[in-house]
Amino acid sequence: MDKQEARSLLTEQLATYRARSYADLVAMIGQDDCVEISSPSGQRYQVEFGVLWDDKPGGNVRVILSIDDGTFRAAFSPLTDSFIKAPDGTFIGED
Repeated sequence: MDKQEARSLLTEQLATYRARSYADLVAMIGQDDCVEISSPSGQRYQVEFGVLWDDKPGGNVRVILSIDDGTFRAAFSPLTDSFIKAPDGTFIGED
C-alpha cells in the first residue's frame, strides 16, 4: 500500500465528514459502512467509517475512518483518523 497516497485519500474522505453537521452525524450512528474508491494512480482502496457516541447519547459524536488497499497485510494494519464533534458544532481536542 502506498501510505502517502492512502493518507491523502483518507484526509479527503475525513474532510467530507468534518463538513457534515452534528445532526447529520448523529443520524449516521450505527450505520457503519465500507466504500471502495480509486486513487489518481488507479489503485483501489477500501474506506471504512463509523460514527458513534463518544461518551453518552446526546453528547459528543466520534467519527472514525480507516483505509487500506484490500491486501491481507494492509487489512490488519489500516491507516486511521478520527475526530470528535460537540453538539454545538465545535471539534473537541483541536486547537
